[in-house]
Amino acid sequence: MAVRRKDLAKISQYKTKQEMNIGILIFTLILLYLIVTVFTYATSKRISTYEVRRGSIVKDNSYNGLILRQEVTAAAESGGYISYFRNENSKVKTGSNIYAVSPMRLDIEVSTETEEFTFGAEVQKNLTLKTQNFNENFHPQKFSSVYTLKNELTGILRDASNQSKMMQLDTLISQNSGNIHVGRSAADGILVRTIDGYESLSEQTLKPEDFDRTSYSAVRLEDQAEVGAGDIVYKLVTGEEWYVYIQLDKAMAEELSETTYIKTRIDKDNETVWADFSILQIDGSYYGKLLFDNSMIRYAGDRFLNIELITEQESGLKIPKSAVIEKEFYVVPAEYLASNKSGTAQGVLVRKKNDESGEMEEVFQAADIYYMTEEGDFYLDPEDFGPNTSLMKEGSSETFLLKDQDTLQGVYNINQGYAVFRRVLILCENADYYIVEEGASYSLSNYDHIVLDGSMVEDSEVVFQ
Repeated sequence: MAVRRKDLAKISQYKTKQEMNIGILIFTLILLYLIVTVFTYATSKRISTYEVRRGSIVKDNSYNGLILRQEVTAAAESGGYISYFRNENSKVKTGSNIYAVSPMRLDIEVSTETEEFTFGAEVQKNLTLKTQNFNENFHPQKFSSVYTLKNELTGILRDASNQSKMMQLDTLISQNSGNIHVGRSAADGILVRTIDGYESLSEQTLKPEDFDRTSYSAVRLEDQAEVGAGDIVYKLVTGEEWYVYIQLDKAMAEELSETTYIKTRIDKDNETVWADFSILQIDGSYYGKLLFDNSMIRYAGDRFLNIELITEQESGLKIPKSAVIEKEFYVVPAEYLASNKSGTAQGVLVRKKNDESGEMEEVFQAADIYYMTEEGDFYLDPEDFGPNTSLMKEGSSETFLLKDQDTLQGVYNINQGYAVFRRVLILCENADYYIVEEGASYSLSNYDHIVLDGSMVEDSEVVFQ
């Protein structure tokens, strides 16, 4: 039997209620939070802080120094092969054997400074004592003592080497006395076996070309080398005083014109040495003349030295240059400084009109003092006072109109969480930092916190550290 259409069950589709997905909601909230946070960070003013610490700045100028000394050269009286009795930078006395010239090379076991030799118990004892003394007194802040130790040990070993060579040469010369010529020192001095042609250079003949190191050349006189009669075979430095000349521009020459004694640092071994100083003017060029009376033997073989003039050294509070700003202040005479009735606050007496009576009266206004001169004049912030403000002198009818202003250099102190201007007195500077006076009134103290870039904040602005 056929089913009628109207007998069919009618099926209706109902909308189901959609449940909230808590995970998607949380994710959306987190995403919104991150977006707001990133936007706020990107658009907000970021203020960096700096902790003030004690420090120092050394203002120095580096120069290429030319060394002149009392030097004499000696020439060989005959040709042949030369053998030196002594090594470089050895001290010699008048009449001491310096070299021997022979037709053939002499067979000497210890012929150079670098070859091994055997030294006795006395030499070992001296080396041990020097090393122990160094270990007991060494301090990292005096690293130059390392170079002093090096020179002392080198000197002990050089003396031992010289003694060995002299003994062997004496033996060989006695066996071949007819064929060997011995050269002796004509004066006391330091033996140098480097010749550069500057031995005859004098202060009076100095010229800018003499400082050109690119064209400089020196000849090392080697042991057992062949020489001819009349060849220079050594030179003696006969004076303890030595001079270093530096080129100066006119501005620096004028700046140092009154200087007679100066502190220097020699780059070769980082040694700090004081020197007598004077300015020379030769053919329109300016030169600085440094006179040293010690340590000559250390640099006897050098013609040029990189040398620094330490012209300024200041200690105090070290702050970055970016922190310093300039700010205008009213300058008020000392007699206008006042106190409240209880004496607990400083400020000024402001002349104002009474709103009720219309008469002029004096009203005490507390005020921050940003600086006070030796005469007692004090500095007030213009932002604390309205235009054309008049001050009254305490106990007098005299008035003072706030109009004269002066500029102070300072930084923003944020110890209390908000920016407070503090004056600084700059003593010295380099490319990045100032050294400012410590202990001054209305200024900074060690470990204060300041704004790294003073231009980014304003007075009383809240700063989170």
